[in-house]
Amino acid sequence: SCLCGEVVFEAIPDRHVIACHCSQCRKQSGHFWAATFAWHKDFRLISDTGLHWYDASDKARRGFCTGCGAFLFWQPVGEARISIAAGAFDGPTGLHIGESWFNEDAGDYYSPDGTAPPTPNAADCLTGRCLCGANHFTLPGPMGEVTACHCRQCRKTSGHYSASFDADEQAIHWQSRLVTEFGTPGGASRGFCSSCGSKLYFRTSEGAFSIEAAAIDNPTGGWLACHIFVADKGDYYDLTDGLSQ
Repeated sequence: SCLCGEVVFEAIPDRHVIACHCSQCRKQSGHFWAATFAWHKDFRLISDTGLHWYDASDKARRGFCTGCGAFLFWQPVGEARISIAAGAFDGPTGLHIGESWFNEDAGDYYSPDGTAPPTPNAADCLTGRCLCGANHFTLPGPMGEVTACHCRQCRKTSGHYSASFDADEQAIHWQSRLVTEFGTPGGASRGFCSSCGSKLYFRTSEGAFSIEAAAIDNPTGGWLACHIFVADKGDYYDLTDGLSQ
């Protein structure tokens, strides 16, 4: 299911999980995506109240929940199968990550092979946008330390797990903005693009603010520094970069 429960489904996966670092999956998930797939005959929507499809190209469309922004599906045109976010499954999956695609498009703040992050680049100004371009913003750089969060909420909305960096919300200059905010039970807010579902930011109930790392286009000057809520991580992946957990 999605985080808010407006999209619920059943599926029988027919493949291992693939980690995808392409620019589109990174933009929409906020870090990078991880998905299995099911044949249409083995997939059933129980509730699709909030389901919206974004036509990302002439080859595929991307499904997300308009209520909470959860990135759920990737549907290739003309095929009887659907890719499903591994983070959307409730409970143990029995799956594992078997492949990693488009590693050359990975962000500069992490290593797609699961090793320690690279040396950060310099960045005085950060430029960010969503997948469809409806949201565009700038803020002072560098990105600095990036935190990966494996809590249930972040896994549900990103489709895998999140990666974000602390920022001053007042320092952000929006050139264009089309944002929906989902209020969590704990009083926090999750901002995502109303058009394409791209994850953009998280604001705690106390006002602390962080931006999804994959929203940034240019060299970030950031590095993945630690993992939090690891007890809630998915069963289909391991953490091998040696960072604190």
